[in-house]
Amino acid sequence: MRKTLIIGANGKIGRQLCEKAQAAGEPIVAMIRSTDQQGWFHERGIPTVMGDLEGEMRQAFYGCDQAVFVAGSGPHTGPDKTLTIDLHGAMRTAELAAEFGLSRVIQVSSIRSETPLAGPAAMRPYFAAKKAADLCLAESGLRHVIVKPGRLTEEAGNGKLTQDAEKSDEMQVSRANVAEFLLGVMQAREIGGRHRKAPVFTLFDGDQSVSSLLQDAAATV
Repeated sequence: MRKTLIIGANGKIGRQLCEKAQAAGEPIVAMIRSTDQQGWFHERGIPTVMGDLEGEMRQAFYGCDQAVFVAGSGPHTGPDKTLTIDLHGAMRTAELAAEFGLSRVIQVSSIRSETPLAGPAAMRPYFAAKKAADLCLAESGLRHVIVKPGRLTEEAGNGKLTQDAEKSDEMQVSRANVAEFLLGVMQAREIGGRHRKAPVFTLFDGDQSVSSLLQDAAATV
């Protein structure tokens, strides 16, 4: 069994990840909240499953061996959605991944999660939720990977990244490059760890290929 559940598939990174995975022949299923969201995925031949981070989602995990949590409440919602989606949604994902025996969870966080109060006031609940979600995943005992992008942009991707903030331009990274990296992690099933030994990647646009970054990580497994 080799199939990845994409949670947050209808988001800006999620859609790009689904397209890239489909093009690469990587088996996935996109979790969507309603039938209104199906059209975009079905037009591209991407299989979908119904699941709601604020409702029922157990059925989405059947037949999957790993999950990517790339969901986010978005900039136009309040702290209530941040709590139920970014924190509680991530916690439920970990709980269900353990229940269904998934081999790994790949969770998208933020570089600001390490110091939530240092971010803009309006974003602090989001950063705090991401920090709590990361800690919950680390303590879950699940094998996992955490990905912490810098400031997200809509720029075109080139597949080149760095983990060194000093080599980045304003500590930013395109969503396309994050999606490319997530696909690489999905395919590199040997990468992962439990508790505080799990790999954590900080991502900025840079000059190193995805394969090079992952080779470096695999060498330490």
